[in-house]
Amino acid sequence: MRRFCVALLSLFTVSGVAASECVILLHGLARTSASMDTMQARLEQAGYIVVNIDYPSREYPIEQLAPMAAGRGVDNCRAMDNVEQIHFVTHSLGGILVRQYLADEDVPELGRVVMLGPPNQGSAAVDELRDVPGFDWINGPAGRQLGKGEASVPLALGPADFELGVIAGTRSIDPIASAVLDDPDDGKVSVADTRLEGMDDFITVEHSHAFIMRMQRPIELTIQFLKSGRFAAIEN
Repeated sequence: MRRFCVALLSLFTVSGVAASECVILLHGLARTSASMDTMQARLEQAGYIVVNIDYPSREYPIEQLAPMAAGRGVDNCRAMDNVEQIHFVTHSLGGILVRQYLADEDVPELGRVVMLGPPNQGSAAVDELRDVPGFDWINGPAGRQLGKGEASVPLALGPADFELGVIAGTRSIDPIASAVLDDPDDGKVSVADTRLEGMDDFITVEHSHAFIMRMQRPIELTIQFLKSGRFAAIEN
């Protein structure tokens, strides 16, 4: 039903982008909304209404962060005049917050979701490094939930039942984390662990986890997927 609504709404567009389309940006763990500023500017240039959410990623577990971040974004979009469709673009933890939120809440206006570097199958780096001094200070309670063990939230959530495109990075600037990850990886998550059952498209880019959301090609791919539901228009 959601995918039918997306197709129907896509008929009412101006220059390929509906004036009533709102995009919620959710940053990653231990980052701020400033990390999504470049993405925000490019999406606004493309004609979208953009809500760039800042949330305390290191202070609460995923179950509490999801309504704080994704829920607040939905409320902000709904508060605007004439918004008929709501998309999400996420980095890292932000993608898991969307999955958690959509597992708990129905969003009739939901359009498409693009996740950059999401630990959809958890990250082995969390399991290997969680006992290193300073891990909790840097990552908070949500960080401990991103592993592949019994406490894993990503593994407890179901497959995507919404339009989803996943962009995975293949370049690492973190040799310590990469040493415990399956190749290829982006320094935080292996490419294989970004995948999610039910996703509509998947692509890799030669960027690291830390900067993937700021780079030109991932941003172009994001806009392409929001417009068409595919990455195929951008050559590999």
